[in-house]
This record gives sequence, structure tokens and C-alpha cells, in this order.
Amino acid sequence: MENKSNLKREDFQSIIEGKQTDLFILRNNKGMEVAVTNYGCTLLSIMVPDKSNKFDNVILGHSSLKDILSCPEPFLNTVVGRYANRIAKGKFTLNGNEYKLAINNGPNALHGGPTGFHTKVWDATQLNENSIVFKYLSTDGEEGYPGNLKVELTYSLDNNSNSLHINYQATTDQTTVVNLTSHGFFNLSGIGTPTSSIEDNIVYINADHYAPIDEVSIPTGEILKVAGTPMDFTSPKIVGDRINDNFRQLKYGSGYDHCYVLNKIEPKTLTLAASCQDPKSGRLMEVYTTEIGVQLYTGNWLGGFKGAHGATFPARSAICFEAQCLPDTPNKPYFPSAKLEPGEKYLQHTVYKFK
Repeated sequence: MENKSNLKREDFQSIIEGKQTDLFILRNNKGMEVAVTNYGCTLLSIMVPDKSNKFDNVILGHSSLKDILSCPEPFLNTVVGRYANRIAKGKFTLNGNEYKLAINNGPNALHGGPTGFHTKVWDATQLNENSIVFKYLSTDGEEGYPGNLKVELTYSLDNNSNSLHINYQATTDQTTVVNLTSHGFFNLSGIGTPTSSIEDNIVYINADHYAPIDEVSIPTGEILKVAGTPMDFTSPKIVGDRINDNFRQLKYGSGYDHCYVLNKIEPKTLTLAASCQDPKSGRLMEVYTTEIGVQLYTGNWLGGFKGAHGATFPARSAICFEAQCLPDTPNKPYFPSAKLEPGEKYLQHTVYKFK
């Protein structure tokens, strides 16, 4: 299976819990190429051109399933669910019933738990050269969440632009909470040994407000203005300019690790959430989403582990824009709801567009 990333199919083929894992390649007619595995719907590479038309992998990936399974960053480029981000103390109440989740991030539940959607082998159907559908049934009680949740995820490449579209849908047979995201770790310079810092990236976020956090990264419940603080990206700013400021929110997150409340005129419409430009390569990435929020994370806890073809990923060698509901929404009744009822359909559309 020839591909620009030099990945080998046999390195991703295994049987996990009775299900076959594999490598899949998506291409568009502009030369963009995306490699993905059905283990966690993990993105392995996104090959796009720079200002000189040189193709590089702009996402921190792995070159084998073995490396994914042993990675100290378990959410690297995976789909995250059933609830992305944190839930305080790993519990919430729904319709008068308390649900308890696994604790895997200090005192909190993070990204669906240690055996969340990122660890599951999804059923895969490649529709054509530029699209693939993944399906997974999350059974009632899995990781503590109520209801049988049927999830469908589609990755597709646009033939008119270098855009990766991610479409999610889900249905349930009991009232539950759903908050899905793709946890892509991007470096628009391309991965290397070591992969360069993203602190010189120029970021814009279409959000006048953000959700501040406490010392264990749970939202305080406030929604604050970004104006006049280092959290303000309403005009393009260099990430590293204020990331080390003596500002309590940046101290709590060891950098940026915060959910921004996107400016939306109409809810659930696909609008520009953020953009990120790398001055070295000239690459620009735009993020569009139907979601209310986007989590900005600057790879503060990356520890220098090895990835694809020996590339290394030190702290702040990636930037993430995770489209999602607000964190800890099940425990914040005044936050927009993340509940999904029987008969309803969860829908999300997020786009990563490269120029």
C-alpha cells in the first residue's frame, strides 16, 4: 500500500478483542493524503503541501499499532468519547440517578475514561478513495455511562480544497450525555526529530469568551471575557508571546488548555472557530465547526516520546483545537446541555482546512 507517509499496512493489522485492525489511506485530487486506523479512529498522518509545495505530515502520528498501544499520550489524534474533556470527580446526576465514571485525570474523569472510544476497534467501511465510515456501539454502562449509544463517524477529503471533514452522528435508547471530539495534535511545520515548538504559530480564535478553570482543570462555572487577558485571540496573536505570563489561568493549565465559547449567531451552524498559521512553512489551518466550543491545548504535557519514523514530540510541539461542548456540562446545569434523549440524533460537523 503505497502512501506519502511511508506507512506499512501490516504494521497496523492485528486482532484486538476479536476485531481486526487495519490501515486506511484517503486521498483527494490535490495530492492531500490522510492515513487512519480503525483503532480509536486514530489519525496517523495528514500530508499537505507547504509554500514550496513540499508535502509533510502535519499531525503527530505513529508508524505502527504497537506504538499507539504503548504511547504515553493515549489520546494522540484519536476520537474521544463518550464525553470529551473533564467531568468533575468522575460523577454526574441525570434524571435523578447518579452515574460514576472512572477517575483518570487527577480527581476527575477525562475523555471518556481509560477504555473510552480511543481504545475501541471500530467497524470500518471505506466508501471511495476520499471517504471512510466508522461505526461503534457503546453499550449501556460502558465506562459508567447510561444507554446503548450507536455512533457513526465519517472522515472525508474535499476535492476542491485540502480539507478534512469529520462528521459525527449518534443515537441512544436511554437519556445519556454525549460530547465527541477529534483530539488532533497538529504541527504545521511537519513532524521531525525533534518536532519544533508551536510557540511561534499565529492563532486566531473566534471567541469573545472562555471558560476559566480551577487548579484541577475543571470549569469554575464562570464565562469570562478574553479582552485584556493573555486568553485573547480575537485578533491573530503569536502563541508564545504570553503563554508563560504570570496569569493564574495559564499557571493552572501549564499553558493554554482552555475551552473557548465560540461566537455563534445561529447554534449548530458550521462557522469559523479558529485559524493557525506556521510562519516557517507558510501553512495555514482553518477550523470550522457546528459545536459551541473549542478547546485550545498547546501540548504542555508532551514528554518527548518517539512517534512515526523516529520523530520526537517534546512539550509544546503540537497545538490542538478540539471542537466540543463545554467541559463538565453534566454538572453545570446553566451550561448548554450535552444530554441526548431517545429519538434524538447527536450531530457534529468539524472541518480542518489547510492552505
